[in-house]
Amino acid sequence: MSLNKPKYTLFKNTRYALEGLVEVTHNEPSFRLQIVLFACGMITAYLLPIAYHYKAILATSLFVPVIAEITNSAIERTVDLVTMDHHELAKRAKDAGAALVFVSLAMLAFIWILTLSAAYGCVTLS
Repeated sequence: MSLNKPKYTLFKNTRYALEGLVEVTHNEPSFRLQIVLFACGMITAYLLPIAYHYKAILATSLFVPVIAEITNSAIERTVDLVTMDHHELAKRAKDAGAALVFVSLAMLAFIWILTLSAAYGCVTLS
């Protein structure tokens, strides 16, 4: 049994992904804020006088809130597609998406604090 799905290629999938990034960037102020945080964090990580592996940890951790915000946006759009009326399950789904973003930011802060503490010799990671 064949599903009614178009045949995907690497180039089509890449185009869809880039269209999604453009759409989220244009329509989500929270995502734009995450991009500003990402850019500032990348610049800060690059400029800090710490070892390269610490910079890599800091830079990599900056992707987590961006991914969480994209996921939250997808949840919100899906809920809005199903119903625009107030519904308790819709609220719970949207709140769970917001919680995902919050937890990702808390994790980002924890990673930065721990990594910078280790980089500057305040703690040892072993």
